[in-house]
Amino acid sequence: MNGDGPLQRLRREGRIVVVGASLAGLRAAETLRDEGFAGSLTLIGDEPYEPYDRPPLSKQVLLGMADAERTALPRRLALDATWRLGAAATGLDMAARRVRLADGDEVPYDRLLIATGVRARPWPREAEAALDGVICLRNRGDGAALARRLAEGPRRVLVIGAGFTGSEIASACRERGVAVTVAERGAAPLVGALGGVVGAVAAELQRAHGVDLRCGVMVTALEGDASGRVRAAQLSDGSTVEADVVVVSLGAQRNTDWLAGSGLGAGPRGIACDAGCRAFDIRGIVTDDIFAAGDVARCPHPLFGYQFLSLEHWGNAVSQARIAAHNMISESTDRLPHLAVPAFWSSQFGVSIKSVGVPTLGTEIVVPQGALDGGGFVGVYGYQGRVVGAVAFDHARWLPFYEELIEKAAPFPPPFPTLDRRPDGQRPRDADFPDPSVPTHGPTVTLSGYSPADRRMTFTPAH
Repeated sequence: MNGDGPLQRLRREGRIVVVGASLAGLRAAETLRDEGFAGSLTLIGDEPYEPYDRPPLSKQVLLGMADAERTALPRRLALDATWRLGAAATGLDMAARRVRLADGDEVPYDRLLIATGVRARPWPREAEAALDGVICLRNRGDGAALARRLAEGPRRVLVIGAGFTGSEIASACRERGVAVTVAERGAAPLVGALGGVVGAVAAELQRAHGVDLRCGVMVTALEGDASGRVRAAQLSDGSTVEADVVVVSLGAQRNTDWLAGSGLGAGPRGIACDAGCRAFDIRGIVTDDIFAAGDVARCPHPLFGYQFLSLEHWGNAVSQARIAAHNMISESTDRLPHLAVPAFWSSQFGVSIKSVGVPTLGTEIVVPQGALDGGGFVGVYGYQGRVVGAVAFDHARWLPFYEELIEKAAPFPPPFPTLDRRPDGQRPRDADFPDPSVPTHGPTVTLSGYSPADRRMTFTPAH
């Protein structure tokens, strides 16, 4: 007998395939090697580039502070791995344990990690989307193309959608002195992620920096000239916006199309998995050889009623990938849950915006620190009498305090009147989130119910 137990064999043998060669996929692969996995390791990516960082594409790259070609993610260690780049996964055979690729090849696995993330929602009319000057920002090439357009000094940029990405793009335009119009179907910027109370602050911030902000309207058509270059957009209120560049920022779609018919519990909301990142099949039975991590995963969280959460957060991709990788090569008694409190940040119009918890779960909000009408503030969200989230505009020092309250399921409103700088700061008000059935641009946390097999998603158009 060689004395090898199941754990030793898990770590030394077998074939692990990671589909998704971006942040979560890379950090998972590094963790596998760091924790002793010595078997075959393959990373599959649909883009021809090795893993790179995406947040700078709507920030530093557009300001000319960074080159889109130089956003590669740093490596924590050298990987002994096979890279299959530029060949997207097109199918999964769970019974045969094989991943099908666009080039016709098939890659066998013993354990599979799916970290395919999200892609930008495109402009729905193909002919209009193909006009020169219409850009949908998601990958490195998109970032480089938009940076070139801004450097050329267009007369006006139109940004469709005022979520975090759209707002960051508008901020970059103004910092470069470019005229910009933002069209948002919701009542305010960031309304889907932070609600109407905070969204009103974001709206004033944009207008104070010269953004032509149009809320409660939709772009109904894009128009081009005889040469095929975009020149104007028609809005639902009957107005016309002339623009040389149009940036489509309509939110994200989870990359699960390739899993259709596979038998995995995957759909528009993401891939359902347990707290240890093991994926469910469509019958609600957890698998033991398929895991998910990053933006594409939806996991139950005990702090938020065990609802499945889908998180589009940089930090979540890193922490969840490490948990998934650890559990892939661990026996059941050694596996860990992914229970991190969600956290997110953005920088726009000179303001640092950071959040913890799940603001979108909140129905009420209080402002214990600062003031909504200037100088920065902290907004704390409550749901059914407990603290579930917090957002800070230039007041990030308070977030660790509220993160601890979220972890303890502390009562709402927080019983700390001595911290309040304003007499009315502890008075709860409606957080004013829009109807979740109406799509808005930019929730970074999506609550998606309790069923691991739920593959439906219905949007009700705004009128």
